[in-house]
Amino acid sequence: MSMQDTLADMFTRIRNAQMARKVEVEIPSSKAKEAIAKVLTEEGYIDGYAVSDDAKPTLTVQLRYFEGQPVIEKIARVSRPGLRVYKGAGEIPKVKGGLGVMIVSTNQGIISDRAARQANVGGELICEVS
Repeated sequence: MSMQDTLADMFTRIRNAQMARKVEVEIPSSKAKEAIAKVLTEEGYIDGYAVSDDAKPTLTVQLRYFEGQPVIEKIARVSRPGLRVYKGAGEIPKVKGGLGVMIVSTNQGIISDRAARQANVGGELICEVS
């Protein structure tokens, strides 16, 4: 059986690994997942990521903790295959009053909400992280 929502699977694997206090988590790789991991690294939610060069590439995400608690309190899918959510540059919501980040898929790639507002582009809201 094939997986329908691979990004939701990525977020679930990250949540589960943090609850189990894992240092890193392995996820089947794709370009979209790598772009999301890049945004999470730039925003300081994860320590880094690496992609293996196997027949089936794997994305290894190094999780970040602060004083024993996971840095990512919440990571949730906003747009899903059954209900896509698109917003213009001025309509992108702020997560926790700007303390969190919304990851947006735009025509300039997958970027954070701050970068989307600065570039004045809208797109599909992928997930919110806080």
